[in-house]
Amino acid sequence: MPNTSESGTASTVLGYPRIGPDRELKRATESFWAGRGDASALHEVAAGLRRDTWTGLRDAGLGQVPGNTFSFYDQVLDTALAVNAVPERFAGVTDPLERLFAMARGRAGAPACEMTKWFDTNYHYLVPEVGPGTRLAPGSRKALEEFREALRYDVLTRPVLVGPVTFLLLAKPAEGAPADFRPLDLLGPLVEVYRDLLAELAEAGAEWVQLDEPAFAADRSSDEIAALRKAYDRLASAPRRPKLLVASYFGELGAALPALASTAVEGLALDLVAGAADLDGIDSVEGLGRKRVLAGVVDGRNVWRTDLDAALAKATRLSGVAGRVEISTSCSLLHVPYDLAAETSLPADVVDMLAFAEQKVAEVVLLGRALHEGRTAVATAFDAAAATRERVALASRRDEQVRERLAALGADHYRRAAGDVRATIQREALDLPEVPTTTIGSFPQTGQIRRDRAAHRSGGITDDEYAARMRAEIERVVRLQERIGLDVLVHGEPERNDMVQYFAENLDGFATTELGWVQSYGSRCVRPPILHSDVSRPRPITLGWATYAQSLSDRYVKGMLTGPVTILAWSFVRDDQPLGDTARQVGLALRDEVGDLEAAGIRIIQVDEPALRELLPLHERDRPAYLDWAVDSFRTAVGGVADATQIHTHLCYSEFGEVVGAIDGLDADVTTVEAARSRMEVLGDLGPGVPRGLGPGVYDVHSPEVPDADELTDQLTAALRHIGSERLWANPDCGLKTRGEPETVAALTNLVEAARRVRSGEARTTG
Repeated sequence: MPNTSESGTASTVLGYPRIGPDRELKRATESFWAGRGDASALHEVAAGLRRDTWTGLRDAGLGQVPGNTFSFYDQVLDTALAVNAVPERFAGVTDPLERLFAMARGRAGAPACEMTKWFDTNYHYLVPEVGPGTRLAPGSRKALEEFREALRYDVLTRPVLVGPVTFLLLAKPAEGAPADFRPLDLLGPLVEVYRDLLAELAEAGAEWVQLDEPAFAADRSSDEIAALRKAYDRLASAPRRPKLLVASYFGELGAALPALASTAVEGLALDLVAGAADLDGIDSVEGLGRKRVLAGVVDGRNVWRTDLDAALAKATRLSGVAGRVEISTSCSLLHVPYDLAAETSLPADVVDMLAFAEQKVAEVVLLGRALHEGRTAVATAFDAAAATRERVALASRRDEQVRERLAALGADHYRRAAGDVRATIQREALDLPEVPTTTIGSFPQTGQIRRDRAAHRSGGITDDEYAARMRAEIERVVRLQERIGLDVLVHGEPERNDMVQYFAENLDGFATTELGWVQSYGSRCVRPPILHSDVSRPRPITLGWATYAQSLSDRYVKGMLTGPVTILAWSFVRDDQPLGDTARQVGLALRDEVGDLEAAGIRIIQVDEPALRELLPLHERDRPAYLDWAVDSFRTAVGGVADATQIHTHLCYSEFGEVVGAIDGLDADVTTVEAARSRMEVLGDLGPGVPRGLGPGVYDVHSPEVPDADELTDQLTAALRHIGSERLWANPDCGLKTRGEPETVAALTNLVEAARRVRSGEARTTG
């Protein structure tokens, strides 16, 4: 008999990783893209991962298993396909898998859908495009097919869909939509499509469906909250449907909580880690006494062990208010690695701090038993966990020298002249052409480079042999850039596995994993480092590679560093002190590196902060404090250099309007931003706050399509509407690590030609 919500313990999770414990989906997907494997091979790998997830969660003791959490690329894209929100440029692609990948990656004549960050996480989603002419209707049957597939393994899943209101709040108006059109205008017809989807799932035997509405963990207007209530009143009135569980996460629901509680939906899931404030007024929320409420008390976004007694207290607080309380994760476990047991080289004291997805499921099951059977039923496990937490707390995580150095820097840590003064000094000192060309940092990493790194880690080649191979690759990349004609070069970063992990491996206070992979987008996976103690730099990190690269060329070679905010955003960060304190420690460590690079003659230093917008708190009230410490940590890193040293930074996929003041506050001499997918729209967000020098990304490095010189010229011409040619730079929108070399050379050659046209006045005018 398949599991149901009434069998097993009172526990569940909101989602689970889908890339495979050893990134099996990544390998199969990229093999399919490269033509080395066919669709049937890809589907076979996907089916195996789904089976293992469903049966593994069932066997772990969960009372209910989430379904439809698998994706070949992104769950928001899957939802767009489920409701037929397909942009017209992809209408001719009839094969479902090909259409999905075309929307995600683009194809000739059809640019990919825009990609941006999933709230304040490092996961990226594909932005839906809708307009008055969008004909919403039931499309992909993925949720239904996977529900039936799970039944074959005796697992009755709870299908998960992005909720209709969040879907539209995340969408953008399609090209050509009237200026007064809002995606939310389509809520009525979209809800009718959801009613149809729910009816199909009910007919197939689904008892519950989870609809995710995380948009309401952010600040929302009264009109948006009214739309939420109206949507769920309509969905709950459907004559044939499963029970509805509405889940929100990444923060408190606030005013949206009583709105949802007033509807006839049967269940709500609350994030009581990031949104514990919802507990403060929980007694006054009418309607909860009729609801199944999931207490999200196990952190789905970080890797620290749960304080079981504190979590149980939060869940117990709900018990007198809700009709039935069950234990859950705060959000999907998509954001954490699979299994801590796979890590064999982490220090024992660090292991004692941690729980990955599999361990968090065990915590959820244990807490479910404690909630409904009493703590005494699981006292041995609770007491052992408490003893471990106490042992970790007593371990030394402080470095008094770091804390004393930060205190000594004080307010004098940033000593640079005004931006216009520096610009004049740098124009004379660097003597670069108008619209200089450069790249963001990384160059394609071949299989041989990755094998060399692996051999070095395992002891298969010596330090000297490894250094020789990396120097040979650096020289090859420098010569390649000279032949292409780029003005400012990079060393290509062959020695770096990841822009954050590389620094974590060379800073004290971090630990890194072997198999701690987490999906960032599509087939892109990262291994977030674990920042567990005070941070310092024991020795130079990039100095040797940067100075070697500069010795090879008369052109400037940028020093390349990752900024403190991004290092925090893309790591699992200690939660025993304020984030701002940790960020300043990282900034101090980078200040030492910046100083060494400058002293060695590196004249241009790039400190990337692609995650600046990503960490922006979802509530307006919390943003000023965040932006203050984010800017301060960056200025700590770069504030000691001379005015003639040019500081660059790079910002990645995001909407910049809300952080434009902080971008200005970073005070970088040149800021490069992703702008290709939005067709330069993001430059409008910057408005009068356009930084001193600006390099809008003119082509999308996540698409295999090679832009021609005309297209790139048009992009640069569009950028000139926002910034003068004396401040404009030409570059791709991100690093080139994942691209192939032939397409990279072709695209950069066209970039150099486009910049030449703009300089010479040959640029074509566009409408």
